[in-house]
Amino acid sequence: MEIFARPSVGAGAKTLPAAWYISPDVFAQEQERIFRSEWLCVGREESLPRAGDFFTVERAGESLIVTRDAGGTVHAFYNVCRHRGTRLCSEESGHFTGSIQCPYHAWTYALDGKLKVARNMAEVPGFDPAGYPLKEARVALWEGFIFINLRPSLILRQAQDDNGSSNQDDTRPGQDTFERVFAPLIGRFSRWNVENLQTARSITYELACNWKLVFLNYSECYHCPLVHPQLDKLSPSDSGHNDLSEGAFLGGYSELRQHGTSLTTSGRSSREPLGSVGGDDLDRVYYYTIFPSLLLSLHPDYAMVHYCKPLAADLTKVVCAWLFDPNAMAKPDFDPTDVVEFWDLTNRQDWHVNELTQRGLNSRAYSPGPYSNAEGLLSAFDRHYLSIMGA
Repeated sequence: MEIFARPSVGAGAKTLPAAWYISPDVFAQEQERIFRSEWLCVGREESLPRAGDFFTVERAGESLIVTRDAGGTVHAFYNVCRHRGTRLCSEESGHFTGSIQCPYHAWTYALDGKLKVARNMAEVPGFDPAGYPLKEARVALWEGFIFINLRPSLILRQAQDDNGSSNQDDTRPGQDTFERVFAPLIGRFSRWNVENLQTARSITYELACNWKLVFLNYSECYHCPLVHPQLDKLSPSDSGHNDLSEGAFLGGYSELRQHGTSLTTSGRSSREPLGSVGGDDLDRVYYYTIFPSLLLSLHPDYAMVHYCKPLAADLTKVVCAWLFDPNAMAKPDFDPTDVVEFWDLTNRQDWHVNELTQRGLNSRAYSPGPYSNAEGLLSAFDRHYLSIMGA
């Protein structure tokens, strides 16, 4: 049985000093300690329905090709040819017809990354195509989401194979596997059938603020009566209860004011509940931060996700997507507009105050302020973040 509680922030808990939000040096450290080391969500499996379908992503200064091979396995290949380092693919998405070919000298790779064709290399002494597959990041699939990990273990191991060097693998064996890191979440959301939901609509935003402000704002409703009157009308700001209150994953639920309502422009919905959602969950919305790249919102009749990508210390790209049961989407009268418009308004209200906060953090007048007891998850986020940053 899950125990839900509103965590106390503890005496003396305060916001972080401004440098953690505005410093380019801190942002550079984050790229190494967080975004090249943690599991990052890059999209949904539904984007790769067939072998050869692909999309490209940029994370922590790396370009990757995410694709599905003939056996159904999803790969995240570094977008780098093994011959001269040329970028293999410039398109955002598309379909490979059986292979991946470099546009420079036509080195050609199978969908599983193995080198198939290397023109004019057959007579080169000692050349073995088996030694030059595409390098790839680790991939994990969870609830229909695709996660990648850029920790250098595989690259270093391949570099050692290539040149016989003794580069030390800096990973901790078994400590950063997806199954171990995500153990608190595995199976937790099965009743929403998230794995089989489909994306009906998405909106991309660019925010003039630090990525951490997005996570912090999402984790409290202290601001909701002032910033989100439409949301507060349907879901009281003081109804939050948390079941994950420490570590990489934080969140819990807020209640709906009336039974049978939904967070839509009308406050109602004719859509059936997702999966096996029932009982108290019909009157709750669950909100979770999944450090450091995903916000997951589970509603009785739909799910919402925010994919977060830091671009600079003061610039963040957020893609908000709305997921529904594919059977509901197949109906002739399906229309997600009531959900999209409600949350687009709510998102923009949040982005506005996030950007105001970023401006204030740049002032010499700013100093860390005290967290309220309605902001316990923010203090928990800071603790986890600082531990990752070695502070």
